[in-house]
Amino acid sequence: MAAVDVDMPMEIEPQIIRNEDIEREAEGFKEKGNTFYIKKDYSEAFNYYTKAIDSCPKNASYYGNRAATLMMLCRFREALEDSQQAVRLDDCFMKHKNAAAVLEFERMAEFGFDKRDFRKVVYCMDRALGLASACHRFKILKAECLALLGRYPEAQSVASDILRMDSTNGDALYVRGLCLYYEDCIDKAVQFFVQALRMAPDHEKARLACRNAKALKAKKEEGNQAFKDNNFEAAYKLYSEALMIDPNNIKTNAKLYCNRGTVGAKLKKPDQAIEDCTSAIKLDSTYIKAYLRRAQCYMDIEQYEEAVRDYEKVYQTEKTKEHKHLLKTAQLELKKSKRKDYYKVLGVGKNATEDEIKKAYRKRALMHHPDRHSAATSEVQKEEEKKFKEVGEAFTVLSDPKKKTRYDCGHDLEDDSNNMGGKLAPIWILIAFTFL
Repeated sequence: MAAVDVDMPMEIEPQIIRNEDIEREAEGFKEKGNTFYIKKDYSEAFNYYTKAIDSCPKNASYYGNRAATLMMLCRFREALEDSQQAVRLDDCFMKHKNAAAVLEFERMAEFGFDKRDFRKVVYCMDRALGLASACHRFKILKAECLALLGRYPEAQSVASDILRMDSTNGDALYVRGLCLYYEDCIDKAVQFFVQALRMAPDHEKARLACRNAKALKAKKEEGNQAFKDNNFEAAYKLYSEALMIDPNNIKTNAKLYCNRGTVGAKLKKPDQAIEDCTSAIKLDSTYIKAYLRRAQCYMDIEQYEEAVRDYEKVYQTEKTKEHKHLLKTAQLELKKSKRKDYYKVLGVGKNATEDEIKKAYRKRALMHHPDRHSAATSEVQKEEEKKFKEVGEAFTVLSDPKKKTRYDCGHDLEDDSNNMGGKLAPIWILIAFTFL
C-alpha cells in the first residue's frame, strides 16, 4: 500500500508559549498601573509598572511609564534613569527629555532660592509643574516664593489647594502661616506654624518662623509699652531690636520704622524721624501713617514743599476732611515761606506781643540806621539802608492788627507794600529824632 500523508499539528515550543504568557502578564501589570496612574495613586502605579518591568525588562514603554510615575512622586533622578534606559532600549523613545528638563528646572530653582531670586524660582516651578503637575514639593516651593515676593493671595491659593487634598500637609500649613505672618497677622500665623510643627515636628522653617513671629510680637509690644510710659529712649532701642529680628517681614518692619520715627520726633530729632518714615514708605508705599508722620516732621523744620508733597499723596489716597485741612495748611505755610518773613526781620517769634514787636523794632532800627554807617563804604551803606527799610516794612505790617492778621493768614500785601514807601519817611524821621 502506498503511504498516506497525514497532516500532523506542528509542535509549539514551550519557550514561545512561556514568553507569550509573560508578555501577556506584563501587559496586565501595565494596564493596572495605568488605571492607578489615572486615579493619581502614583505609589500603586509605580508598583505595577515595576512588576511589568520585572516581567519584561526589555520593554521601553514600561520604563517610560514608570519614569512618568516617578516624576509625579518627585523622584526625578530615578525618573531620569528610567527614561535613559527606555532610550537605550528604543532610541526613538523621547520621554526622557521631560525628566531631564524637570531636573534642570529643579536645579535652577535651588540656585535661584539661594540667591533670593524668588521670581526665577516661581518661573522654574511653573515650568516644572507643566511636566509634573502633581508634585506637591514644587507647588510648595512656588507658594513659599510667592509669599516672599508679597504675592500673598496667590501663595494662599496654592497652599489651600494642597490642604484640600491633604489637610495634614505640614509644608502647606507653613506657607499659610507665612502669608499671615508677612501680612502682620502674627497671632494667626503662630497658630498655623504650631499646627505645621504638630504635623511635621522636624519642619525647621516652621520652627524658625514661629520663633521669629513670637519674638517680633513680644519686642514690638515692649516698645509700645515704653512709648506709652514716655520712656522714649527705651522705646527707640526696643523698636531697633525688633527691626533686627526678620528683615523679610516687610509690613511689620514698616510699622516698626514708623513707630521709631514717632519716637524720634518726640526726642526732637526730626531728621532721624524723617529717615525712619522714609524707610517705612520704601517698605510699604501705601502706608498712610508714615506719610503723615513724615509730613509733620517736615512742617516742624519748615520744609514745606516736602510736607505739601506728602500731604498731597495722603489726600489722593484718602480724601478726608482732616487730610484736606492738613494739605491746605501746608500749602499756606509754603506760600507764606516764599514771602519776606517779617518776624525774622525783627527777630521775634510769631507769637510776639505788641510791646515785644515795638522793642524789637527800635533795636533793629537803631542797628541799621543810616547815620550809624555814614563812615562805611558805599556798599555797606546800601546794604544797611536796605535792611533799615525792611525793618520799617516789618513794623508797619506787624504793628497794625488788621495787616498783621492778613499777613499771618497768608494774604498778599502787595497793595500795602506799594504804599510802604510813603509811610517809611515819617518812620525814618521818627527814628532819627529818637536816636540823635
